[in-house]
Amino acid sequence: MARGLGRICKGFQRLGSLSSIQTQLRQPSTSVSVRGTTLIRTMVQALPTLFSSKPRDFSLPNSSWGSEMMQLYEHYNSQCEVETEGGEKQEGPWRRLPSYNRLLKYATGGVHLSKIIQSKARLFTRNIRDPGAAFEYVLFVNSEEQKCVCVFQAGHLLEGPPGHVHGGAIATMIDTVTGTHATILSGPVMTANLNINYRSPIPLGSTVLLESSLDKKEGRKTFISCKVTSSDGSKLHTETTALFLSINFSHLLLGE
Repeated sequence: MARGLGRICKGFQRLGSLSSIQTQLRQPSTSVSVRGTTLIRTMVQALPTLFSSKPRDFSLPNSSWGSEMMQLYEHYNSQCEVETEGGEKQEGPWRRLPSYNRLLKYATGGVHLSKIIQSKARLFTRNIRDPGAAFEYVLFVNSEEQKCVCVFQAGHLLEGPPGHVHGGAIATMIDTVTGTHATILSGPVMTANLNINYRSPIPLGSTVLLESSLDKKEGRKTFISCKVTSSDGSKLHTETTALFLSINFSHLLLGE
């Protein structure tokens, strides 16, 4: 465990000390938009340095993405960088979030997992490497508007009712999107409550849009709303309210 902790610290030293990152995440924010942008940049820069080899970014297009998935991806990705009147490029209102199959390679987790188990552990939504078989998705965040969207294409391994997506898979994606959004807004969080109303089933292989919005923040609590609609917004599939509680960064890394 000591060696694992040492490797974690070395990874974070490339961005600054672990204590400074903890301090940054624990301190209250006076500007959510600035805080969100800073945290996103930290995530984007930090994650690749914690892998032993070059990680695969699952949020980038692959051959399994259908036309609807690509259209929505290009719609939001085109707003990540805009061109000024003078022809210069600058950051746009949206930012794509990279996605890997492991957030931290040497997190202790649970009851101090063995190195063998740790080496095999994978993020639940990114544990199937066959493109298009399960969860194909990409997240974009707008810090100024305090919104997060996810373009999600459901693969054949997510079947519940014949020809349709399992309700648990839908809940997984809602938790992923709202949890990511809450983390950007409030730093490290854990899900306290997820209340989902299922309105209409989602056909396997279809592309849907998850839209997450901040309702309010009260102390350690972050309240989020999320809806899942068809790609063109004409059909509502689910409505959700979620509650997240802020935790210390060291609780996730060190098991404190």
